[in-house]
Amino acid sequence: MLTFKSIELEDKDIINSYLCKQNYRASDLCFTNLYSWGKKFDTQYATTSDWLFIRFKDNNGRNAYLKPVGTSDLEDAIGQIFEDNKQFDTDFRMRGLTQEMITEIEEAMPDTFSFKLNRSVSDYIYTTEKLIHLKGKKLQSKRNHINRFKRENEWKYHTLTGNPMLVRECKEMLDKWMEVNKEDKDPSLVYDDFATTLMLKNFEYLGLKGGLICVDNEIAAFSIGEPLTKDTFIVHVEKAFTTIHGAYNIINQQLVENEASDFTYVNREEDMGIENLRNAKLSYQPDILLEKFNARLKS
Repeated sequence: MLTFKSIELEDKDIINSYLCKQNYRASDLCFTNLYSWGKKFDTQYATTSDWLFIRFKDNNGRNAYLKPVGTSDLEDAIGQIFEDNKQFDTDFRMRGLTQEMITEIEEAMPDTFSFKLNRSVSDYIYTTEKLIHLKGKKLQSKRNHINRFKRENEWKYHTLTGNPMLVRECKEMLDKWMEVNKEDKDPSLVYDDFATTLMLKNFEYLGLKGGLICVDNEIAAFSIGEPLTKDTFIVHVEKAFTTIHGAYNIINQQLVENEASDFTYVNREEDMGIENLRNAKLSYQPDILLEKFNARLKS
């Protein structure tokens, strides 16, 4: 029988010891996300010698699981979370499944589950080369925004990596950003603020990387990310003042150029079904839309 517990900061090494062995490139399989958003989703974990299990609540409060992460008998691992789910008054569900995960599940348990696309949690993945150089006609507007930003501002990029004082200043900028956006109707904004604050507070311990843009010695934008897999960097946070034209464009480009250029891909996470966010992420022409599916037992 599995014993689940809430994810705490000190669980980083044990959870990462499993996550480092996978290459799904999915934003869910990242300790920083599991920990920082754990309060919103009541995220818990359990381990055996071979498997990491993640249990959480979906947006409707229903119990759900990620695909177990490990290397031995997948049918047995799924059987363990199926038994665990019996204590809850909800149907058995796995969520956040990529097509690669579905293939593995189908090989282990043919014709057992039905799968439904969950577009709002699908990840946007780009090549680092694309985000740095923004070549081509389709990205002309992004280059124009950056060129205008550079013309209109005295600016400088600073890395957050190894600069705890600048990390603390980003928290002050975050508070100002929240004040400016307090009328936003997006209910996830409060949780986003909570998660971002946890990342800034534990920046070094979590092994995060990041950068900020200063305009006239004031922080205009900052961004936070980290290595996700051997070839993929993940961007968790991007905050900028929209009163400064091109601030979001410049921090997007500069973070990748300065902190992630050694990686092949950048995962900029999902759009949560928010139309403006979806349009913004699509406008950068993703190289991979990493579709994610929900799984339920066939009736």
